[in-house]
Amino acid sequence: MVKEKQLRAISGWGPLVMVTAFGMAAVALLWSTVALADTGTLRGPGMAVGLCGTVVFAGLALTMLFGFQAVAPNDARVMLLFGDYKGSIARSGFYWVNPFYSKKRISLRMRIFETGSTTTPETKDATGKVLHAKTRSAGRPSKVNDRDGNPIDITAVVVWRVVNTAEVLFEVDDYEDFVAVQSEAALRSLAAQHPYDSDDHEVSLRGNTADICDQLRLEIQARLEKAGIEVIEARICHLAYAPEIAAAMLQRQQAQAVVAARTKIVEGAVGMVQMALEHLSRDKIVELDGPQRAAMVANLLVVLCSDRHTQPVVNTGTSHD
Repeated sequence: MVKEKQLRAISGWGPLVMVTAFGMAAVALLWSTVALADTGTLRGPGMAVGLCGTVVFAGLALTMLFGFQAVAPNDARVMLLFGDYKGSIARSGFYWVNPFYSKKRISLRMRIFETGSTTTPETKDATGKVLHAKTRSAGRPSKVNDRDGNPIDITAVVVWRVVNTAEVLFEVDDYEDFVAVQSEAALRSLAAQHPYDSDDHEVSLRGNTADICDQLRLEIQARLEKAGIEVIEARICHLAYAPEIAAAMLQRQQAQAVVAARTKIVEGAVGMVQMALEHLSRDKIVELDGPQRAAMVANLLVVLCSDRHTQPVVNTGTSHD
């Protein structure tokens, strides 16, 4: 594994003065050589020396020009000398390095990726000219099975950035595609470990979104650790049942909601009936025997638990036959 090291590059302002001086010296020497040759003062070896000096100064200035590097904030340059890694420049500024270094630019800015998107590689002609740049489409929901085997559509957004320029350049072939594939794999693996929804306080995809997102970030980070990439955030942006079972699951959720609501109503109704019987007995409002208490409980439960308005019935007879 290649470890990142910082290259100690010198400031570019001093070499810039030297390049300017060499260029001016080359122009002045060429002008004086030509002027003296026109007057006949300089001939033969002297003219050759003047022309050679002009070529040397011009060559030095031109060679030094290839060593200047302007590094913007959140950018980095990886330096290679004939295939040998020499170091990276991650601080912004104006620098001068060995002109024979080959320089690879790496962006350190935060980037965002949406799972389910497709990448179109760049196309080049025979001369190497780029005809179509690399593009990425919008993300589409990925169809996976949750822990219970239910097909679901899920999409996640991953925010990441490069933190190790050596690893991201030398350990993987295409680090952007590496992030896309590993993020998709981590999302599918996580979705298969948890149910879509749960009623027994178990961790679920829909009910524990924050915990699921934290797990997703850690799992993606573990996969991208060796590539020099840091995962800043991973969030689920789309979660739903697959269209073929969405209607059935909606009916199931509605039935579960109705059962939960009726359970609460029954619990409240039983408490109210118990309170009414205790109040009647404590204040000695009416004395009820067993059958009368049972009838009263039944009537109160019907009134309290019914989903429709009750209709009063007037008894015109006596309470006893």
